[in-house]
Amino acid sequence: MAYYLNVWLIFCFISVLELHSCVSTQGDDQPYRTAYHFQPPKNWMNDPNGPMIYKGIYHLFYQYNPEGAVWGNIVWGHSTSKDLINWTPHPAAISPDTPSDINGCWSGSATILSKGKPVIVYTGINARNQQLQNLAMPKNLSDPYLIEWIKPSYNPLMAPTQQNLINPSSFRDPTTAWLGRDGRWRLIVGNKIGRRGRALLFRSRDFVHWTQAKHPLYSKRGTGMWECPDFYPVSTRGEDGVDTSNVGKGVKHVLKASINDGLFDSYAIGTYTLRRDVFVPEKGSLRLDSKMRYDHGKFYASKTFFDSSTKRRVLWGWINESTDAAIDISKGWSGLQAIPRKIWLHKSGNQLVQWPVKEIEKLRKGKVISSAKELRGGSVLEISGVTASQADVEISFEISTFKNVEVLEPSLTDPHEICSHGASKGGLGPYGLLVLASKDIQEYTAVYFRVFKAKTRYVVLMCSDQSRSSLNLDYDKPMYGAFVDVDPVKEKLSLRTLIDRSIVESFGGEGKACITARVYPSLAIDGGAHLYAFNNGTDSVKISKLAAWSMKAAQIN
Repeated sequence: MAYYLNVWLIFCFISVLELHSCVSTQGDDQPYRTAYHFQPPKNWMNDPNGPMIYKGIYHLFYQYNPEGAVWGNIVWGHSTSKDLINWTPHPAAISPDTPSDINGCWSGSATILSKGKPVIVYTGINARNQQLQNLAMPKNLSDPYLIEWIKPSYNPLMAPTQQNLINPSSFRDPTTAWLGRDGRWRLIVGNKIGRRGRALLFRSRDFVHWTQAKHPLYSKRGTGMWECPDFYPVSTRGEDGVDTSNVGKGVKHVLKASINDGLFDSYAIGTYTLRRDVFVPEKGSLRLDSKMRYDHGKFYASKTFFDSSTKRRVLWGWINESTDAAIDISKGWSGLQAIPRKIWLHKSGNQLVQWPVKEIEKLRKGKVISSAKELRGGSVLEISGVTASQADVEISFEISTFKNVEVLEPSLTDPHEICSHGASKGGLGPYGLLVLASKDIQEYTAVYFRVFKAKTRYVVLMCSDQSRSSLNLDYDKPMYGAFVDVDPVKEKLSLRTLIDRSIVESFGGEGKACITARVYPSLAIDGGAHLYAFNNGTDSVKISKLAAWSMKAAQIN
C-alpha cells in the first residue's frame, strides 16, 4: 500500500498542470468512470471469461486483480445479471490455490454439458510458470448464481510435454467445447511455435481425459501468439444464433484469434469438417494485416456465448485504458467491458455484423429527434437536449451528388493510414459526429465518414479521431479507421455511437464496422460536454435521421 501511495503522490505533483485535480479512490471526483459499461467497483480488470446463461441468469467472469489497479494476482471475478445491463457482484469464482494454478488463474471458457451442467476450463499457472488447462465445476447446481466452484483432484486436464512439443509459456485460453456426432468433445487452445499462430485441437469422450489431435484446427505463419481463441457456428439463414455444437448444413464457422502482436481481434469465416477436424477459411485469414476485425479500435480478448433464451450469439470484449499505470493507480481502477453485442453473419456471407444488445435501450431517456435537414459543407449543428457525456446517438446521411468526390490513390489501402490525415476538408466528407466536445469545439473526439472514388466504385471510410480528445491530459490518442461495405449511391450511411464519459463505441453501416475509443477529456466532462453533427466537406449532405437519448446509469455494484 505504501508503494501505491507514493506513486499516487508523485503523480499528483507532476500532473497538476494536466488535470483539473488528482482523483483517488477515496474521492467523489471520477470523471472517467463509466455509467453503463460493466466494470468492477475498483482495481484491474481484463479479459471477459466464460460468459454464459444458466437457469435464466447471465454470468460474466473476468480476469481481476483484487489487490490493485495494475495487472497481477489474477483471479476469476464473477458477476450476474438478469438483463446483461445491471449486474450484481459475487466473490471470486476461481482463485489460485492448487499446484496447477498457484501462480494465477488465467483466461478460459464455460461449456454447458449434457443435462445442462456448466463447467469451466481455464489456464492455470503453476510454480514453474507453465501454462496448464484446468477444470472447475459448480459446487451446487441448484444455485442459479453459481457462487461456489470446486476443482477436481485430477487437474490439470492438459499440459505441455516434450512429446507434444508445446511451448509451456504459449499454451493458454481454452475455448468453449463443442460435442461432435461421434460423442467426443472438442476444444481448442491458443498457441504459437516460432512465429506461427496455432489453434491446438483436443478431444475427449468424458471431459476428463483429453487427447491432442495430430494437427491444429488451423494455423498461420507470421502471426505470433493467438490469445483467447473463439470458434463457433453462425447461421446462413438469418440473424439468430445457433448452439456451439451445431455443425453441417445451414451454418458457417467463425475462428477468432486475439493477435498478441497487434492487440486486435481478427476473424475468419469458413467451413468446418467434423470428420477431418479441419477449418478452411473462405473469408479472412487471421493475418496481421487482416481487415476482418471485430472492432478497429480498442477491443481485445473477446469471447462469445450462445444465449439460448433469446436464440442469439452475444459478444463480450475488453476495453483497456489509454493512460499509464500511474493514472490508473490514482483513480483506483483500470479496464472495462464493451457493451455486449449481438453478432451474426451478414446475408452476403462475407462478414460478421454487430449491434448493441437490445436491453441497453432500457437505459434511454429524453429522446431528441430532428426532421430531415441539409448539412452544408463547413457547417456544425449542435444536438442539444441530451446529456452529451452519457448518450446514445443514431444518425444517417444521404448523398445526392458525387461531383466533388476525391479519388483514392491505389497505394492507399490501410484505413488507419488514411484516417491519420485527420478530419481535414475534403469533397464528400468528413461528416459525422463530434462527441465529448467542449463548448468552443477546441476539444472533441470526431467519428465520421469520408467517401472516395476508387476505379469504378465508391469507397466509404469510417474514422475515429482522438487527436483532439483532451487538451490537457497526455495519453495515446490514435486515429482508427475501417472501410464500410456500403454503396453510398443506393444506401444511407448510418452511424450509431454510444458515449459513456470516457468511452466512445461507434457502429457504422448498421454494424458492419465497429470502432471503440477511450478518451479522457479535460473540458468536456459532465455538464461541460457537448454533442455536434458536422460536415467538413465541400458538398452538402442530407441528415435523413437523427435521434439521440440521454442514458441512465446502470446498476453495477
